[in-house]
Amino acid sequence: MTRSDLIAALASRFPTLTVQDSEFAVKEILDAIGRSLAQGDRVEIRGFGSFRLNYHSAPDGRNPKSGEAVPVPEKYVPHFTVRQELRERVEASVKHTPVQRAA
Repeated sequence: MTRSDLIAALASRFPTLTVQDSEFAVKEILDAIGRSLAQGDRVEIRGFGSFRLNYHSAPDGRNPKSGEAVPVPEKYVPHFTVRQELRERVEASVKHTPVQRAA
């Protein structure tokens, strides 16, 4: 599902919302998640999952051509952890439908 699909689904599920209102709602939710992560906060959506930052220390990098050591900076990477309720719901639906894998 893409962002556009999510907006269309929201607009069709709630007829009182226009597509523009749905687009604004989705944008605001995603922006709020991004802002919270940028501030170092954890975001938890009950029954769905949580977003947090994982710290990756500075590894020893190498230039593959020359073999010379290259400094690689430390970084924080967003990480999503799915909640058990969502995991069970997905698992139950997948048992009834064959999963199509990308080629």
